Amino acid sequence: MIWKEMEDYVRIFDTTLRDGEQCPGAAMSEDEKVEIALHLSRMKVDIIEAGFPVSSPVQFKAVERIAREIEGPTICGLARALRPDLEAARDALKPAKSKRIHTFIASSPIHMKHKLGKSPSEVLEMARLAVRMAKDFVPDVEFSPEDATRSEWEFLRELVEAVIEEGATTINIPDTVGYTTPQEYMDLFRFLKTKVKGSDKVIFSAHCHNDLGLAVANSLATVLAGGRQIECTINGIGERAGNTAMEEVVMALKTRKDTFGVETNIDSTLITRGSHLVKTITGMVVQPNKAIVGANAFAHESGIHQDGVIKNRQTYEIMTPESVGLKSNRMVLGRHSGRAGFKDRIIRMGFDPKPEEIDNAYNRFLEIADKKKEVFDEDIAALFQSEISRSQVDETFRLISFEQNTGSDKTPFAKVNLQIKGETKVGEAKGDGPVDSIFKAISAVTGLSPLLSRLVISPVTEGTDAMAEASVTLEDGERRVVGKGDSTDIIEACAKAYINAINRL
Repeated sequence: MIWKEMEDYVRIFDTTLRDGEQCPGAAMSEDEKVEIALHLSRMKVDIIEAGFPVSSPVQFKAVERIAREIEGPTICGLARALRPDLEAARDALKPAKSKRIHTFIASSPIHMKHKLGKSPSEVLEMARLAVRMAKDFVPDVEFSPEDATRSEWEFLRELVEAVIEEGATTINIPDTVGYTTPQEYMDLFRFLKTKVKGSDKVIFSAHCHNDLGLAVANSLATVLAGGRQIECTINGIGERAGNTAMEEVVMALKTRKDTFGVETNIDSTLITRGSHLVKTITGMVVQPNKAIVGANAFAHESGIHQDGVIKNRQTYEIMTPESVGLKSNRMVLGRHSGRAGFKDRIIRMGFDPKPEEIDNAYNRFLEIADKKKEVFDEDIAALFQSEISRSQVDETFRLISFEQNTGSDKTPFAKVNLQIKGETKVGEAKGDGPVDSIFKAISAVTGLSPLLSRLVISPVTEGTDAMAEASVTLEDGERRVVGKGDSTDIIEACAKAYINAINRL
């Protein structure tokens, strides 16, 4: 990538595929990571942190594939300040046209003493060697002093100055545990930019966690202090309370350019599509009142608000739904809408469908249209995403039909008919509830009983006939997979998700 050498330009460094995946239950398959990376490329993010190559063969392969297949953004790999990590990152990133190694080492007293067991002088030397080695591998090197916001400022200055001497091009100052505040973080950036020799030669970056709910505010504060890169994730997913939410940062900089005076390269009209993609793949539900991408973000229920919006949208909307990829009025389709209208709607919503995906999704659409009075954009997005998910895995097992018998005075009982390589087999089981019984019935047919570690059910739209999305996380030894399913019937959605996960195993 050719960087925009403008003082009023902020680079967006997306770490959904690395830090975001560290969120409990947010496992992604290799194909799903590539799918998200492709969308990030369409959104025009500047840097994609594709993963931590040394951590596992699966991580290495995913980073290597993204480096090979994704064009546009710089592809970045994470590495500790250790030779094996740096060499793994180098090897995984080889196919990328534009590549970056991001190396880090802890710098706070508590981390150096209790985690590393190293003295400040030892950490300083390890950082120097790591950046020097990384610089031999790639021209673009980012360095992070982990837990920077709890580090001693003078040591931080010495450390940052040393890695700049070794060739680091981006200095990231991470708020690893979500501890800092906007003013304090701004002051730290200003201190480093004015006191560090060579600071004018590098880009300073913010990487914030949301433990105190300040990740976005802290990241934006650094822009006022001269920071010109923000590290973030779609929907703000990440460890513990999550990371800086990309959609919130981008729209804040865009909406309040009068305050920040900067711009990004992000195509904001693809934000909603990206949010839904990550939600569907990871099973991490977006709360309705979430800024920018929540279901209620552009909803007005108060009569006073509705009256104002009708007269002039700017009375209660500081940005338009269209600016983040929403239609101001939801399109309602029905059984008689036809294949052409359905395909047109899919394309307008930002999907790039293959012919077979359109055919399968349209057949599903007709089934849903028979069950629902109205089929909204959200329903269509969910079912189409489900078809994409199904097409990425061999369907060894497929749900034909099921029966459920439950009640307050009955032990829940389920019967399923599954197709296995062209043959129909039946399974029956009792359980602690309707979902438990149907999962046990499926296990009885497949002969597989992996550990169910997570089940998330969420409505796609409102109403008693709303379509539901189910996400099931299964674990089998060291393997962890996520299955997806959707239906207007919650039990059927769960059954489909469970079977999808078993097929992935």
